[in-house]
Amino acid sequence: MTSYIATVSGPAGADDGVRRLRLAAQRLHRPGRPSVADLVRHLLGVQAQILPPSGVALCARSDTLTKADVDRARLEERSIVLNWAMRGTLHLVAAEDHGWLLPLLHKPHVANAHRRLQQDGVPAGQPARALLLIERMLAAEGGLTRREIAERLERGGIHTEGQAIVHLVWLAAASGKVCFGPDRGGRQTFVLVRDWLGETEPRSNADALRELAVRYLAAHWPAQPVDLAFWSGLPLGDARAAWTAIADRIVEVATSGGPCWRLRGKAEPAPAGLVRLLPAFDEYPLGWRDRALIAAAENWKSVNRGGGWTYPVLLHDGRLVGTWRTTSKTSRMTIEVIPFAGLGTAVELGLDAERARLAKFFALA
Repeated sequence: MTSYIATVSGPAGADDGVRRLRLAAQRLHRPGRPSVADLVRHLLGVQAQILPPSGVALCARSDTLTKADVDRARLEERSIVLNWAMRGTLHLVAAEDHGWLLPLLHKPHVANAHRRLQQDGVPAGQPARALLLIERMLAAEGGLTRREIAERLERGGIHTEGQAIVHLVWLAAASGKVCFGPDRGGRQTFVLVRDWLGETEPRSNADALRELAVRYLAAHWPAQPVDLAFWSGLPLGDARAAWTAIADRIVEVATSGGPCWRLRGKAEPAPAGLVRLLPAFDEYPLGWRDRALIAAAENWKSVNRGGGWTYPVLLHDGRLVGTWRTTSKTSRMTIEVIPFAGLGTAVELGLDAERARLAKFFALA
């Protein structure tokens, strides 16, 4: 393998095949009865800077899961955990992956966090002392909100004004010692990883890169190293090195636009015509660098209007065919779809089934 970057495009038939392979890799054809932890583990992460959409992402991939199941997995079973992960964004990740995945993703960005702290007026010696104080206060008091952490750091002489507290808490998470715990009074709290999850298993950087590449491909094939770099936030050189390290486990997939790769073994595509309601920040629109395969440029502008926000989308046969939003009144939830063009009878029927599924997920049915 000498060149890893290609554009997936071409005749509709070839593109349909790639889309359906990716739908299946993403579990959007809903095989089996996976648990919340099973799905999060397979996807490697579910974007969750806003928690409700992350639950809807799991609902889109399961016939049986409910919001109560997702809450139970995070807060009672603790089989999944919330923390900063891919691209520096909050994700749900499997508890068993926390110890190796987050250090790998955070390492390239630690120096930038220290630069930002200096820009916010934090003296060079204070971040290390702040991390020690954060660990001590969480060990003594349990879960604390960001504001409570800032108050205690200020009493210890640490500068926390502006965005400084944000970067200090991020560094505590990047150290592998802190993660998000339960909400308290509508505010998120932070806890020690060892108290919330127990001891986690670290890996060498090389082992972690290999695991990342295998797991990414399992949920995103066919794909290229540039996709892994885009999705993870790692440098492209690391993604290429990871691809090379697993060369004996992958095979090339010929597409009309050039080579992609998947893991060896049988690859069953999803059936044609799937209709799915995907939430804001769903993995399917964000899991690869090039969106041309799933949306025309003018339609993608309706999905991603800048500022890091992506809107919920209606998916048909792997293409984005509209956006949607909810309006809630007491115990009822109404889903309004804004299509990019006429939907047709088959899509309308699938959309009705998706509306019913979401109502069941939120226990509104």
